[in-house]
Amino acid sequence: MDEIKLLRPTEQFAEQVMAYKEEMLQNGDSFDGCAGLEDVQSFEEWIDFERRLKEKYKNGYVPSEVFLAVRTEDKFVVGIIDFRHSLSEFLFKFGGNIGYSIRPSERRKGYASEMLRLMLAICGEFGESKVLLTCDKENEASRRTIVKNGGFLENEVTDSVGLSRSGMIQRYWINL
Repeated sequence: MDEIKLLRPTEQFAEQVMAYKEEMLQNGDSFDGCAGLEDVQSFEEWIDFERRLKEKYKNGYVPSEVFLAVRTEDKFVVGIIDFRHSLSEFLFKFGGNIGYSIRPSERRKGYASEMLRLMLAICGEFGESKVLLTCDKENEASRRTIVKNGGFLENEVTDSVGLSRSGMIQRYWINL
């Protein structure tokens, strides 16, 4: 695996972020950790996270930190990850503190595990002592990524909101 860094989104990555969106759409993927990228038509619209997400989620909105996983050698965006500071009722049950995705063409290269490892350090800098991550029960790659980073399964909940393919969401905690 090539080295990656987590960087705040900037105009420098505008074209890559929108290409990421297109690749995810073409692959039929969900936009986990992408801060609503699926809902926007431009980078400028996407980067206005707080205003746009407050409007979308109303009282369910929680502040978050969004990062791009950028391959060091060529400055290529391989993933997007976000850390939600607090947990609304919905996030506590179904979404967790951290959401992430890897662009389809860059999967199976170890980026998800490294991206999560780097994000856990950032969570610690924000004073977190533990974080919640969730995944579809049938998403073996995500489960392995979470467990590799110290996640332990608390329970499984029925997906009553339609986020998963299997109908069951696994809830994992990671102590920092």
